[in-house]
Amino acid sequence: MTPTSKTKSKTKSKSKTKISPGKKTAKGANKQVKNNASRSEKKSAPVKKIRVLVVEDENVVREGIVTLLSLHNDIQVVGEAADGIEAVRAADRTKPDVILLDMHMPEQDGLTTIPKLKEILPDSHILVLTGFSEADQAYQAIKAGALGYLLKDSTRVQLLQSIREVAEGQASIQPSIAMKVIHEIEHPTVPAFTADPLTQRELETLRLIAQGKSNKEIAADLFVHERTVAKHVSSILSKLQLASRTQAALYAIHEGLMNDQPVTNK
Repeated sequence: MTPTSKTKSKTKSKSKTKISPGKKTAKGANKQVKNNASRSEKKSAPVKKIRVLVVEDENVVREGIVTLLSLHNDIQVVGEAADGIEAVRAADRTKPDVILLDMHMPEQDGLTTIPKLKEILPDSHILVLTGFSEADQAYQAIKAGALGYLLKDSTRVQLLQSIREVAEGQASIQPSIAMKVIHEIEHPTVPAFTADPLTQRELETLRLIAQGKSNKEIAADLFVHERTVAKHVSSILSKLQLASRTQAALYAIHEGLMNDQPVTNK
């Protein structure tokens, strides 16, 4: 073999040696790209939006609310209605998570509309947004099935917070309204302890409801399954003859069950 041939042979050998790591590097780079893409997909996962139906008879007010809500990524306005009759039709069509409902409207008012909405969409939550702060009206709305009650002079932050709380199944009542409602039920027709009294666990559940906690959060606090909490809530409402967990929360506040002392049956 000539010197030139030997040199060519060594060159080829070195070239082969360099190719192998290159291939490994390329594979590693491809793997890294895939991992980065996977992370990117996880980060860009779509946010679950709260589907809201806005029911308000004043066009300017309704359009303003819709515009405000549309600015937030976690909220989607799925429909609008100008009165209670339209609200029921729109709710049946759009299946919203939260129904933002005015009380004083033509054709059919909010108080008449609430039970009809709960009948067709029991899992949707109703947040009353009104300019009237009468205690009796607030109490009647909550008794009919509303989960929240807010005045129109509330701030943008308060409105958004209430929508998010109600979407999670938590009661959201403006403090000034809550105090009036509590005063309204100062002398309830239903006795505090019925012939079928609440169990210790039901009392604990009632106190946590009054703290605004969801069934999932109560289950975590009491170390039980969420289905067990749902049964306790149902039993509480039945025994106290209440229509909603919002009423149960107000009842607990009225009866002084918000303290940190162990709850005992009377």
